[in-house]
Amino acid sequence: MRRSFVAIACAALLSVTAIPAAAAEKADPRQRAMDAAVAAGIPGMVAVADDFRGVSGVANIDRPGKPNAAGRWRVASVSKVFVATLVLQLVAENRVGLDEPVQRYLPGLLPYPEPVTVRQLLQHTSGLPRDLHPEDTWTTWPEVDTERFEHFGSEDQIRLSTSKQPLQFKPGTSWAYSNTGYNVLGLLVEKTTRKPLERVLAERVTRPLHLLDTSLPRDFPFLLRPAAHGYEQLYDAPRGLTDVTTYNYSRYFGAGGIVSSGKDLNRFFEALFGGRLLPADLMTQMKKTVPVGGGMEYGLGLMKLNLKTAGACAEDISIWGHGGDLPGFHTLSFHDDSGKNISTLATVDLTASPDAALKRQLPMISEFCAPVVSARAAAQAPVPSL
Repeated sequence: MRRSFVAIACAALLSVTAIPAAAAEKADPRQRAMDAAVAAGIPGMVAVADDFRGVSGVANIDRPGKPNAAGRWRVASVSKVFVATLVLQLVAENRVGLDEPVQRYLPGLLPYPEPVTVRQLLQHTSGLPRDLHPEDTWTTWPEVDTERFEHFGSEDQIRLSTSKQPLQFKPGTSWAYSNTGYNVLGLLVEKTTRKPLERVLAERVTRPLHLLDTSLPRDFPFLLRPAAHGYEQLYDAPRGLTDVTTYNYSRYFGAGGIVSSGKDLNRFFEALFGGRLLPADLMTQMKKTVPVGGGMEYGLGLMKLNLKTAGACAEDISIWGHGGDLPGFHTLSFHDDSGKNISTLATVDLTASPDAALKRQLPMISEFCAPVVSARAAAQAPVPSL
């Protein structure tokens, strides 16, 4: 949540240190990429795809044992796709207007005279501040260790963020990532349905799709059945890594508070792109994008990455999904748009430092290029006549 997700996704295209040739010949290239990242310093990684499930490194730096590919982690801003889906479902039911000012539904919440539409919030073109004002959040990394159990109500982060910061630009005139905007959308879902966001998520998405690992824990700080522990280098040497797996993320309830697993993320995106969650016209709206840079575009809660433009592979292929970043965990979940034959990136990165270059050396997108190309070729192959 601290860094630009455009930078995260594009940085995932970087290469990592090579591993010995003998081992490289035997392993899946995706497994080789994960092993190389771990060899370069990342404690552990998990990846789950249609045709691949891999782990590398350790689940806990204090004892032996690999990460659990079936385990759960905090998916951070991948949560935005879930929240955007809920909002668009309300649009489909004529309970929310996509181009209506959000002030119509949440009067008095935002201090700005300029109208901000629901579409602008979904697409990060609202101009709302990204996060809390610096004086209300972590100013040095050790404070993460002392402030990570702080409670935020549904409106707290929004009011703190907007009361002390102006709009970044006039709504609709530019693009800038905003966690605050997605907290507003989470509150919009609550006010419209008159139910807590976590209940709406369960009723409309997780239960119908049988996503048993997916929930919005709100103030509950513990991560049950984790894929692995998450770490940050919060203090200078000689102190080691700090385990930040236990954390209260109520401040990001609509922007990044969901816990999930690789299997559940895959199932969710397959259902979304397969037309099971939204009518076709709103799925089309969701995929209307604005350019962000580096081969990245942003729709209504969806990132679109052109692999050729971004330099990940030679094929002109676009994949859809989202990235997410919270202390100790990094997620990339990207898919093709066919609704089937999808190749999925769902990775967890347990990292030693929030600023370390190693954290950005995730070659997963480029290594997943070949399966995406193969899936496209299979889908486009002519059916032989009988």
